[in-house]
Amino acid sequence: MAEKSRPNILLITTDQQRFDTVPPYKPSFLRIPHIEHLAREGVRFDCAYSDCPLCVPSRVGIMTGKAVHNHKMSTNGKTTNVMGNADTLPAYLHECGYQTAAIGKMHFGPTRTKHGFDEMLLPDDYYQEIRNSGSLLQPMRNGLGQNDIAPGMSTVPEALTHTAWVAEKSREYIFRHKNNSKPFFLWTSFSKPHPPFDPPEPYYSMYKDSPIPAPVCGDWIEGNIPRAFERHAGRFAADIYTSSDELIRAARVAYYGLITQIDYNTGRILAAIRETGDGTLDNTFIIFTSDHGEFLGDHKTISKTFHHEVSTHVPFIMKPSKSWDRRLYQKHSSALVSHADILPTLIRAADGEVSDDIDGIDLCQLIEKNLPKRNYIDMISGDSIDSPLASIGISDGKWKYIWYPEGGNEQLFDLENDRYETKNLARKKSSQDKLKELKNELIKRHKNLSYGFVNKGKLVKTAVKNDQIDGNWKLYPWAPGYTTEYCEHDIKH
Repeated sequence: MAEKSRPNILLITTDQQRFDTVPPYKPSFLRIPHIEHLAREGVRFDCAYSDCPLCVPSRVGIMTGKAVHNHKMSTNGKTTNVMGNADTLPAYLHECGYQTAAIGKMHFGPTRTKHGFDEMLLPDDYYQEIRNSGSLLQPMRNGLGQNDIAPGMSTVPEALTHTAWVAEKSREYIFRHKNNSKPFFLWTSFSKPHPPFDPPEPYYSMYKDSPIPAPVCGDWIEGNIPRAFERHAGRFAADIYTSSDELIRAARVAYYGLITQIDYNTGRILAAIRETGDGTLDNTFIIFTSDHGEFLGDHKTISKTFHHEVSTHVPFIMKPSKSWDRRLYQKHSSALVSHADILPTLIRAADGEVSDDIDGIDLCQLIEKNLPKRNYIDMISGDSIDSPLASIGISDGKWKYIWYPEGGNEQLFDLENDRYETKNLARKKSSQDKLKELKNELIKRHKNLSYGFVNKGKLVKTAVKNDQIDGNWKLYPWAPGYTTEYCEHDIKH
């Protein structure tokens, strides 16, 4: 295939965006016209999951096309430990004749590692640029931590926010390639709606009078809470946050505002593509997704990490190029999808070939040829059975089973009738057949893995740790994520 006949490729990711902020689950008041436009123009996948709901593991899945148990990055860490500059998404596309760029949060480690990209612009470039501009208005001066859900307003106007900067740099890249004979692959990576929840106006006040959904709480929170889940909530002082209805509502108002800000800035990127030439937007292959979700007060906790829907179920929209003979539009699918599917989908859209050791599937072929769907998707948190937040899970899209080795706690949820997992059915007699099915499948999948969750054909149970400091997990220092704009790491949002 000639280079010009290959579509430009735009991958848009957000950070910590819940599944229920896009159709068909979103509240009616939430304004996301550009994301909804992409969904109408393409395929909406309603059962997309992060198989390890943390920033780095999810991004490694995108880059390698591998499931977490194969790429081995099941916690945040140095990405150079699991991948280099070959056999990555940008490296494959470079071989296909593409010029490649990453703009926004990558969370690679070490920070400036390119992993096959030709160009990169990172959050630190934004903070240095605005700092060197001499502006009296500087971002991130509200004192909020990078994991702090107490909301606040941006200390810079909308046009000077990191979200707007990512969109503007993406537009500049697109215009710079207007007359280039080579197609481009651009990964636009927004760092919101990850905390701090500090949108600028008008987004800060946009939903203050809207019917904000209240947090949900599972029956398993009282009396049967998994130790790892309890430890996570304690470290984040979640009991303090979730005890205030006013604070959680304000956090959600700001969270929704950040999502709309991303959507409107996405409109600027789509406009730039359209303005570079006739039919250019039609001939651009676009995927929109997020790395993981956010509890946002549900189940009396915040952040992510665990395998409940609000943490691991993510938005996923694919808009293939209309120039294809096999155009796909106005479709939605219940197929189980993961971040690993992005690599083979985009490489084959570029008329390339991928290695046999990837786990992802070509989503275009899945829809076009009505290929068999995945029966299950399995999930891991923690790099070993002894990790303080260790858990594994499995879902068939209708049911989900989660195992916590510490204390041997297990959960079973009927997702069709209880999407927010408020009722743990693991001890219900009527649910034992489904529990046995999912449990046995999970054991089979972990039989030959090195994590240690399975031994002699059984899920391993470990003793409950007494690791609180003076009886209080809140004394752990990192949970709020205190960071200034001078921090060199790629964790500033």
